[in-house]
Amino acid sequence: MSTAPRTSSDAPVFAPTRAAGLELLADFVPRAGRDYAVGRNTDPGPGRDTAVSMLSRYVSHRLVTEREIIEGVLEKHSPAAAQKFVQEVFWRTYWKGWLELRPSVWAGYRADVERLTAASDDADFSVGLAAALEARTGIECFDAWVSELVENGYLHNHTRMWFASIWIFTLRLPWQLGADFFYRHLLDGDPASNTLSWRWVAGLQTTGKTYLATADNIEKFTEGRFRPAGLAPTAPAIDDDPAPDARELPAAEPAPAGRAVLLLHDDDLHVESLDLGPADIVGVTAFSSVGSRSPLRVAGDVARFSIAAVDDGVSRARAHVAERGSEPEHVGLDDLDEWMRRADVSTIVTPVAPVGPASEMLDAIERELPEGVRLVRVRREWDTLAWPHARRGFFPFRERIPELLRAQHLT
Repeated sequence: MSTAPRTSSDAPVFAPTRAAGLELLADFVPRAGRDYAVGRNTDPGPGRDTAVSMLSRYVSHRLVTEREIIEGVLEKHSPAAAQKFVQEVFWRTYWKGWLELRPSVWAGYRADVERLTAASDDADFSVGLAAALEARTGIECFDAWVSELVENGYLHNHTRMWFASIWIFTLRLPWQLGADFFYRHLLDGDPASNTLSWRWVAGLQTTGKTYLATADNIEKFTEGRFRPAGLAPTAPAIDDDPAPDARELPAAEPAPAGRAVLLLHDDDLHVESLDLGPADIVGVTAFSSVGSRSPLRVAGDVARFSIAAVDDGVSRARAHVAERGSEPEHVGLDDLDEWMRRADVSTIVTPVAPVGPASEMLDAIERELPEGVRLVRVRREWDTLAWPHARRGFFPFRERIPELLRAQHLT
């Protein structure tokens, strides 16, 4: 398949463009029913056929949206046949909504990572952490997964759970640094899905309920590739403050009328499906927040993917706006203030960025805006409908999926 040439390790590589994401989606759709439901937990290893879609790097940047993925799948499969895959897509929406209603959890995680990366006085901790990060733990499967993550920027979802469990309960390392390691190396790194999945394994997300990796389970779902010895026999929950109560979701802002600049970011790069309303877009600018993922260095392939994805989004956005009847200029973010003064524009329109680095960067941009200039964040209907239901666990949210699909005219 043209979107997935092979590396020396025979692992797939994907272009950071919407076109590549759509091609991958078309390739996966026939397998989104029974094949996915039966094989989704099996990790056959890099370069081997897998039942999962591999679409996560495109969804995390919204090069391809959740709605169009489900729409494509349901055109081929009945809701019952595609139920497992549809639920998996909604897990991502649920995680984003849960964190959006509790932003202090993200702030706490960020502060913990800063604190822990500065803690170098504990020799045993430093040695153990270095061994884990450098694939020198002696646990064959774990060390192989570290190398796979660093080389390919991806791990199978089931493998991510095993990895996190071994990191926390066998190696006894802080979950926050494991989440940070993932976030620095995953091409599909997502603040909500990544942070909250690690919290779930640690017993913080569903209070007291942890996930224990076992040799039997790993052997079964890696098709005999690994059977690790010496794993922790128990997984006692991490002691921490309970999650805060959910806040109310702030009201969505409609796109304004009049001349405006469109500001894209790496959390949402499909302006073609964003409701721009009556806005007259006369300029397009953009940023990638990838460098703000961590106080430590983000993997080069991750940075390059994000930056190239933003470039793809800007190119398509300008073409889309031109189809609406205007010819927008491409404006550098550093030159935006001066350009807006010359162009007599006082409004910036941007897609809502969920809680995470892109949202933090938008906050910083908004704080520095000249008097009289406003930033309008346009939220997608998909998020407006779904996020308020993420007040409790996933299972109550899951009961809402048929209703959410009907509201989006997908069933």
